[in-house]
Amino acid sequence: MKKKFETLNENRQAILATNFYNFETLKAILLAAKERNDDIILQLTQSSINYLGLENAVSMAKSGLKYYGVNGYLHLDHGGSIELVESCLKAGFDSVMFDGSELPLEQNIELTRKVVKMAALYDVNVEAELGYIAKLGQSKEKVAYTSAEDAKRFVDATGVNTLAVAIGTAHGFYKEEPKLEFNRLSEIKEAVKIPLVLHGGSGVPVEDVKEAIRRGICKVNVATELKNAFMLTLKQILNDTEEIDLRKVFPPATDAVKALVVGKLEMVTV
Repeated sequence: MKKKFETLNENRQAILATNFYNFETLKAILLAAKERNDDIILQLTQSSINYLGLENAVSMAKSGLKYYGVNGYLHLDHGGSIELVESCLKAGFDSVMFDGSELPLEQNIELTRKVVKMAALYDVNVEAELGYIAKLGQSKEKVAYTSAEDAKRFVDATGVNTLAVAIGTAHGFYKEEPKLEFNRLSEIKEAVKIPLVLHGGSGVPVEDVKEAIRRGICKVNVATELKNAFMLTLKQILNDTEEIDLRKVFPPATDAVKALVVGKLEMVTV
C-alpha cells in the first residue's frame, strides 16, 4: 500500500476505501471493483472485528480478493489501541490506522510514533487522524479543523504514512450538505506532502470529493451509505414476502450495495 499511495500522491489520484460487515457487503464491494477493474481498500473497525472474529475477517477479505480477481488491500479503520493495531499487524493487514484524534496532541504524537515503529517491522502503511471528525453519535456542531502547522508538526514527529484531516466532513449522515474547507486542505497538503485521507465520505457531493482529490486527498472513506443501502433494501423485501431463505432475500440487498459502490468508484476517478 505504501507504493500504491506514492503513485496516487504523485498523480493527484485517490482510491476508495469501504467498510464491510458480513459476506454480503464484502461480496458487493468486490463485485463492484471487479466490474470497473478498480483497486479497492477493504476496511474493518474494532466492532466489525469483534463481530466477525479477527482471523475469520482477514480470511474472508483475502480469499474474497483472490476469488473475485480484485487487486485490493485490507485496512484497520479507527484503531483505538496499540494492542488492536498489533493484533492486526500480526494477522496480515496491509494498513493500520491508529486514531488518537480525541487525545491531546502530544499524546496522539507519542502513541502514533510507537505504532509507526511497530508497523515498520511489517512494512505496513500507517494512517493517523488529526483534528475533530465527528464519529457516529458525536456532535457535528463542534468544529476543530486540522491546521497546516499542527499537521506538519505531527507528521514530522511521527513519520506517519497517511493522514486523515478534518476539513468539514463527519461520520454518518449529514443533516445538511457539508461545507469542505478546500483552502485549508491545500495549506495542509503544501505543509506535509504525504497522502491525505478524507473520512466521512458518505453524502459528500461528488464534485466536492473530486475537488478534494485534486487538492491532495488520496483515500476516500465510505461506510454509512453501504449499511444504509443494504438494510433499506432488505427491510423492503422482508415487508413484502414470507420468504425465509436467506439465499433469496439477501441478493437484492447485495446488489443495492454493489450499485452504490460502483458509483463511489466512479466518484473517486478524477
